[in-house]
Amino acid sequence: MKKVRIAGLSVFLSVATMLTYMFALAHRNRVLTHTLHVNSNPTNQLNVFFISDIHRRSIPQRLIDDLRTRSIDAVIVGGDVAEGGVPIERIERNMRLLASIGPIYYIFGNNDQEVGTENILRVMEQVGGKVLVNSTASIPNHPCFGICGLQDPNNGKVEIDSAVDSAKGYDHLILAVHNPSYFRKFEEKLHAELSLAGHTHGGQIRLGPWGMQDLGRFETTGNSAKLISNGYGTTMVPLRLGAKPECHIVEVHY
Repeated sequence: MKKVRIAGLSVFLSVATMLTYMFALAHRNRVLTHTLHVNSNPTNQLNVFFISDIHRRSIPQRLIDDLRTRSIDAVIVGGDVAEGGVPIERIERNMRLLASIGPIYYIFGNNDQEVGTENILRVMEQVGGKVLVNSTASIPNHPCFGICGLQDPNNGKVEIDSAVDSAKGYDHLILAVHNPSYFRKFEEKLHAELSLAGHTHGGQIRLGPWGMQDLGRFETTGNSAKLISNGYGTTMVPLRLGAKPECHIVEVHY
């Protein structure tokens, strides 16, 4: 009986240790820096900060303080700023902090409707941000760049043709979507030098190389790149394993 109790205690401690590790991992702050050369002889640099899938997390002031030293030209939030049960006050605080480091642009995600699309629109208006719904906006001090954002099908209709029409006229284009499955559909009609997405969480909880989704990645092909992020927050459970949380700075040289 004593051996059984010892074995049971060992299992309990092992599980508790693993859960503690997974919880701590899920709440780390990782900023990954990527580089993209759009031109062979660049004379300018555009610094883009991308964060997606915040969900229930609160962005800490120390992360914002670090980002303020990085000369961010555009902040792109790639959807799922919250989910059901997240107080609007937390969304407001997170967006105000992000808006304090640079012009902010928002793309809807599949969970945003759970807190009310109208609430997110109101918050973005309050912080001076732009919500991109099948539309394109310019970047201050970098007028040759446009940021094109697609609607998420859970919030409305994805109108790629309208998005493409709005993006014409820019020398360079950044495509921001929540679900990376729209990369190819957009690319069939218009080329974007930088494509950004989240949604997959990198699988969130992985067993070695196996997960429900692929790990996030940054891939360059010639003068263009695609970024699929593991995301900043979690959904369902506040745990991660094998898929570290992340947000990104992309240094675009043009």
